[in-house]
Amino acid sequence: MRPSTLLRPSLALLLAAGLSTLVAPAGVAQAATATATDTPITVTSTEHLAPGVTYGSFQVNTPRGVTVGYLLTADLRRNKVSLGLLHPDTVAQRKVVSAMTTDQGAIGGVNGDFFNISETHVGVEPTGSSSGPEIADGEDLKFAVPTAQRFGPGIAPGTSTRDVFGVGVNGKARVDTLSLAGEVRSKKGTIALSGLNQYALPVGSVGLFTSQWGTASRVRSTCGSDTNRNDPCSTHTYEVTVRHGVVTSVGQTPGAGEIPGDTEVLVGREGGADALDDLAVGDRVKVQEKLVSEDRPKLVFAVGGAPILRAGEPLAGLDAKTAAVRTAAGVSPDGTTVYLVALAGLAPASAGFTVAELADLMHSLGADAAVNLDGGGSTTVAVRQPGQTTATARNNPSGGVERAVANGIGIFVGRH
Repeated sequence: MRPSTLLRPSLALLLAAGLSTLVAPAGVAQAATATATDTPITVTSTEHLAPGVTYGSFQVNTPRGVTVGYLLTADLRRNKVSLGLLHPDTVAQRKVVSAMTTDQGAIGGVNGDFFNISETHVGVEPTGSSSGPEIADGEDLKFAVPTAQRFGPGIAPGTSTRDVFGVGVNGKARVDTLSLAGEVRSKKGTIALSGLNQYALPVGSVGLFTSQWGTASRVRSTCGSDTNRNDPCSTHTYEVTVRHGVVTSVGQTPGAGEIPGDTEVLVGREGGADALDDLAVGDRVKVQEKLVSEDRPKLVFAVGGAPILRAGEPLAGLDAKTAAVRTAAGVSPDGTTVYLVALAGLAPASAGFTVAELADLMHSLGADAAVNLDGGGSTTVAVRQPGQTTATARNNPSGGVERAVANGIGIFVGRH
């Protein structure tokens, strides 16, 4: 049985104190076995980046060898410390974490959600956009693709692409689930929206694309199905362009290219295409959409992530066999302390973790809830040292160089 975090110091607290100390979390490296025993974590370095923000490295002995990890902690009780979405200029775009950290003025950050990195559909290019939702500075950037259309390892039963790691208007972090409330109104009726700036739409639905999407083709949004990402692209589609609330063009094939700030593009597939087909050039329409969280208060920052820890306990059904380079984000029970973890590249540098082991690690750090983020060659932790203007990647990405990714989680100081 796992010792309570209330009865032992967390690794995050030890790092904050600048101590190189062994702690004994429960079964970090052996969560897959029924006879899991305490496994020491060795703190190998620590740095104070700013009041309330620390960075350090650690090692864990696993049955496969040593796993090396890096930890950023943020105390959100400090009135100048906050979290935010690291992101490129548009949703359908990628950028390396160190550049996003530098460009947005973060003091440190890690990579975020899984994304559309490859394609099996002939003639369709990967969009580079994330699977889950994005909220940046209170603005809803995108919603989630159908769960069967996500990239990455399997997720725990009862979870989906709609799950996020975020921060509310109260300044506290949490793991939450988002839904999309949206519709298109005209004199001809009301059409429900099921998508916002996402690379895959549910079968039979209508999605909205805005200037935040970028220039990538919108064809990918009509490919795959609700049960299989590799199912063929739909041949029954429709696209409607709306400018200043008036339909300006219609067509049967989704387009590409920049969407002006005063313009909205509606894409439908199957039944959604039939609904849009009722609209004609000159029709006046009103498009409304917003992301709604299950919990309160409203989120001002959110990034997609697969839940692995809830109420201090690993979720059932987590993979306990496949070890890999991984990234995770967790939060303390009171929502005030955030733990961002990135593992080093695989052997000989590091043995990696299974998802089940990652959940145990996050609990050992002091997290009550946590999500698994994109891993492998995407895993990156970037830090900007005090007095420096440029952030650098501190781990050794498994691909040898930083991979451009869809988004990330940044720690900011003095951004309020």
